[in-house]
Amino acid sequence: MPETSPGQTPSQTVGPFFGYALPYPGGPQVAAPWHADGIRFHGTVSDGAGDPIPDAIVEIWHADASGQVISERGSLDRDGYTVTGFGRAAVDRAGNYSFSTIKPGPTRPDAAPYILVTVFARGLTHHLFTRAYFGDESERNDADPLLGRVDPARRDTLIAARDAERSYRFDIRLQGDGETVFLNFDAEIHG
Repeated sequence: MPETSPGQTPSQTVGPFFGYALPYPGGPQVAAPWHADGIRFHGTVSDGAGDPIPDAIVEIWHADASGQVISERGSLDRDGYTVTGFGRAAVDRAGNYSFSTIKPGPTRPDAAPYILVTVFARGLTHHLFTRAYFGDESERNDADPLLGRVDPARRDTLIAARDAERSYRFDIRLQGDGETVFLNFDAEIHG
């Protein structure tokens, strides 16, 4: 009898269970709010009609302030002073999410600093990846290799706007007008 390999398991729709199963204590606190380099990173997740998605989950990953991978990256333990480089936040009923973290440094000399953002939400068959670059890094953003490959008319969907002292707003739109540019995990551009 010939040997056969099993086929790939088909995807299933993500959620709405994530709002109950994945959040954990301190998940949105990548760095303590009182950290000397602390920032607030926040925004809204909305659908194609602009309506909030109240049961989404947002994850962020990023380097430290010097652009180095954080050794505690992915840590679920929160001790109140260590910057972990990873956070997970449930979206509230109004579609809002918020993290306390730090502004990362660029990971390469020719790159701009960014936060990798992952979105899980109802109706998605796969989670979505994007990047949030910082609006006050325009020189670095102009030279960034990935941003340079994005259609200039859509590039602003990857920019977190500084909306207050040490605060950046990054709204995520899953489809429609103003849809956020999404990436493959290897940073290939889609959408």
